[in-house]
Amino acid sequence: MNTLFLGLVAAFCWGLHDIAIRYLSKTVPLLGALLVVLLTALAFQCGVILVNGATMLPSGVALWLSVGAGVAFLMASLGLYFAFERGPVRLVSPIIGAYPILSLAYAVLDGSRVTADQIAAVLVIVCAVGLVAMLSDPAADDMPPRGPTIALSVLSAIGFASTFKLGQMAAEHGGEWQSTFATRAIALAGLCALLILLRPDLRIGRRALVPLVTMGVLDGIALLAVISAGGLDHPEFAAVAASMFGLFTILLARVFLGEKMGAAQWAGCVVAFLGIGYLTL
Repeated sequence: MNTLFLGLVAAFCWGLHDIAIRYLSKTVPLLGALLVVLLTALAFQCGVILVNGATMLPSGVALWLSVGAGVAFLMASLGLYFAFERGPVRLVSPIIGAYPILSLAYAVLDGSRVTADQIAAVLVIVCAVGLVAMLSDPAADDMPPRGPTIALSVLSAIGFASTFKLGQMAAEHGGEWQSTFATRAIALAGLCALLILLRPDLRIGRRALVPLVTMGVLDGIALLAVISAGGLDHPEFAAVAASMFGLFTILLARVFLGEKMGAAQWAGCVVAFLGIGYLTL
């Protein structure tokens, strides 16, 4: 299966996920929401493994790579949730959505051959998605200090790029299903340790439970899609395509919530998809 297609599947799932968290973040404790999402995603991944009759955990090098991916994924998730809580979207989305630049750097360091035109296409995609995100946010200037928001966004970007690289390497050595399960389990264990330490309010309320469980399934499908690209050519391109989750969030908000999009935003969408199309050549 094409790495770009897997990345686009992940982007679509995370787009739906982010629409939900954008609205739930105002009424639901974020750590409680993340706990439900990670638990659901882990149960989903467990079901995938049981249906396919595979072993539950990877072994050897794959296990240690999955541990690293799990730590990175928890870092990425915490950064994402709390950065979006602070806002604004026009600041947070372009920073987090720029993680493919680091993914390309990881690929080059690992010995992959990335041509100049492919680098240019990735930069065009990142810039186009960032433009759409910046123009979508009508927030006023009365916002929390930018420094912590930028730091959280950068932390999330580094976490996502590291998760995808380590997860794909683990998938090459021990199978994508097992590697994704181990990544989820480590992320959940880390979050539980953090919750024991901080003892925050975790009461999410019954009305938020169904959306959060749905978000967990979407999150599980998305991460599995990106990590499954580990055994294919140019696995880093799955991470590049997945970075379009912010663009999908805005397009889905236009379709389901009736939010308006300007001409410049539509142009940014077209340019981003043209960039993806070029990478398929």
